[in-house]
Amino acid sequence: MAGDSSRELTQAYALPPGYYTGVEMLERDLTRVLARSWQLVARRGQLDGAGDHVVSLVGRTPVLVVRGEDGALRALANVCRHRAGPLAQCDGRAAKALHCKYHGWTYDLQGRLRHAPEMGGAEAFRVEDVRLPQYRAAVWQGLVFVALDQGTPPLESVYGGIAERIAPIDLATMDFVHRDTYEVACNWKVYVDNFLEGYHLPYVHPGLSKVLDYRAYHTELFRWHSLQHSPLRANDGIYGGGEAFYYFVYPNVMLNIMPGRLQVNRILPLGPEQCRVEFDYYYSPDPEARARIGRDREFSEEIQQEDIAICEAVQRGLASDAYQAGRLNPRRESGLWHFQNLLREAYAAPEAARL
Repeated sequence: MAGDSSRELTQAYALPPGYYTGVEMLERDLTRVLARSWQLVARRGQLDGAGDHVVSLVGRTPVLVVRGEDGALRALANVCRHRAGPLAQCDGRAAKALHCKYHGWTYDLQGRLRHAPEMGGAEAFRVEDVRLPQYRAAVWQGLVFVALDQGTPPLESVYGGIAERIAPIDLATMDFVHRDTYEVACNWKVYVDNFLEGYHLPYVHPGLSKVLDYRAYHTELFRWHSLQHSPLRANDGIYGGGEAFYYFVYPNVMLNIMPGRLQVNRILPLGPEQCRVEFDYYYSPDPEARARIGRDREFSEEIQQEDIAICEAVQRGLASDAYQAGRLNPRRESGLWHFQNLLREAYAAPEAARL
């Protein structure tokens, strides 16, 4: 595709429109991007006790994360070794074992098969030889992640430096309060692209532009994440004083951090031109931060509806015959350039064995 190669920022073009449409492109995203990166799947509070478990989908692989009786977190394939039935169909607490919902095969919390009904007549079949595939699980600041591919860099190298950069804000002390979910008629990368630049703020978000100092809005780039930040101005008690930190962590997690508040966004593809956006809100125990919850959520909804409208319009433009890859703004779109170069790396990597 024309304009497909990475260039220096001052010479950069956006990804061509073909990267935002079609089933073939979605398959590349699932297998080369999402299945080869750390994916956010849960909050640590959902996995406090033995048998607590969360189900998720990483790329195209169903995953079950469970707290073992030994206290360890394990990420297991939520796919029975018999005929691919699910071991869990929803999140749960205090399970004693994992039971396939299709034919009743039973595994312990470490993924080892313990019972296979009526398999006595199967020659050379030994229960002790069967166990579920296991993947890497890790926790950062109370958030639980899974990586399917052993070549994925350690989680600490992906998220490293964030907690130190935002100090004295301490994400680990914040409590989950609520989740809002949106389905958006655009490719998941359109939504990420939109997040990664402040160029559109004066034109799409008039309310937010009054809160952030556009002249001091700055982007910093790291290996696996980028940071947009700005001083906060008069905001009618929505955020308080201080600085706004907007982190993007490749490939689909956003950390919107204000004093006393963390908003975690997870962007998941639902189809070539459809995605789901999850907004998880966390607040510190500070009474002033808690008093801002209602206004914060109301203002966030306003911003989100503005983003949905522009992202859906951009998707229509990308799917038309009227657009070809345009030049990027070196000052305002460096985060977008960084993300798209990481995508180019992923797409160019050798084909992986099917998981």
